[in-house]
Amino acid sequence: MELTGSVPALTAAYDVIRRPLGEILPRLSSVLAEAVPHRAAAELSTHCAHSPFKTHGDETVVARLTVADLLPLLDTGVAGRPWQGVLPLAGAEHPVLAVRSDATPRGAVLLLVREDDTVLDTDVLAVVQALWDVVTSHFDRLAAEAVPGALARSRTAAGTRGQVIAELGEAHAAALTGLLAVLRSRTLDDAAARAAATELAVTGMVELRARAERDREMAEEPADQAFARLADSLRPLVRYGPVRLELGPPQATKPLAADVAHTARAVVRAVLMKVLEQDAVQRVHVGWQVTEDELRATVRDDGPGTLSHCALGPGRVVDRLDVLDGRLDVDAVPGWGTTVTATIPLRVPQDPVAHPLTSLGERELEVLRRLALGHRNRVIAQELHISESTVKFHVANILTKLGVGSRGEAAALFHAAA
Repeated sequence: MELTGSVPALTAAYDVIRRPLGEILPRLSSVLAEAVPHRAAAELSTHCAHSPFKTHGDETVVARLTVADLLPLLDTGVAGRPWQGVLPLAGAEHPVLAVRSDATPRGAVLLLVREDDTVLDTDVLAVVQALWDVVTSHFDRLAAEAVPGALARSRTAAGTRGQVIAELGEAHAAALTGLLAVLRSRTLDDAAARAAATELAVTGMVELRARAERDREMAEEPADQAFARLADSLRPLVRYGPVRLELGPPQATKPLAADVAHTARAVVRAVLMKVLEQDAVQRVHVGWQVTEDELRATVRDDGPGTLSHCALGPGRVVDRLDVLDGRLDVDAVPGWGTTVTATIPLRVPQDPVAHPLTSLGERELEVLRRLALGHRNRVIAQELHISESTVKFHVANILTKLGVGSRGEAAALFHAAA
């Protein structure tokens, strides 16, 4: 698709954002392919608690890309100034284009692993930047206005993901601790080798923990920062009116799941707009209290005290809270005002009916589908246009995620779910 000119660029943007979430990155990659030929695309989008890191393209590249590769680009990139250069990725040096957007409050970065190092002109860079800004703005709107079904799936997935990270961290930490014990054994006389191997193992443990922490940060938001974002969105609602807004930020900096923070902000905004519709309101207090078990968001006014649960309950407010097992309480005292409290539990609910196949990615499901039909690795590689070694890599991941020991057992699980 030719991207020069405003109309083609707008058409391209519309074509990308109208896709389902799982197809946005592949379509964006396709749209940019002519202007910026590339082998693979990856994104790190902090709006998404479920899967902030996504990849698309050449399996030999994307299979080895990690969050650690994109995090420095997110931290050091400058929004509006795409960077082109060479980076060590997937075991080799690759020419890349990195584009950071601040259209979401916590930022997002797009990485294109290019086919060559030809310098791109400013017009192309401007179009790529504009497209990424539009896409990330779309992401942020979806996150802030997520429908209840999407919130439920996202929260369950985020909880499962956190458990997997914790389990992997414990397993690898145990393995590395054992390795250190062996290397420090007095029965080994090669001191220099032991020292070098010990340093390597320690470095591995530190990096493992750092990666788990970075991944956790993508799915969480400190409570004080989440409230600060809420306050910024509330001030314009009362800036030119007679109502004085008082803010009570949480004392704790406890991390909140991103979906909880989104929901709490959305509920408070909706309640405040209802409160401002009343006559004779002069003061409104908005506060959050965060404990180990719950978030309590309170909106208290000095109005006529006639608001009812029925006036606040219908629609998205209650729907959002229901998804997170939350509740809405209204305490109205005629002549004194109304206190509305939204309570959201912070314990992530478990999904007792989740099927093992839900842990597999799209490509892994494609491989498993063909594996269940009895196809060998060579045939699967030909059908999916990937190498046999990549197929073996996916099969190994499938067996691990499903907790089975053979291709036959994996196929049986697939057929049982069909």
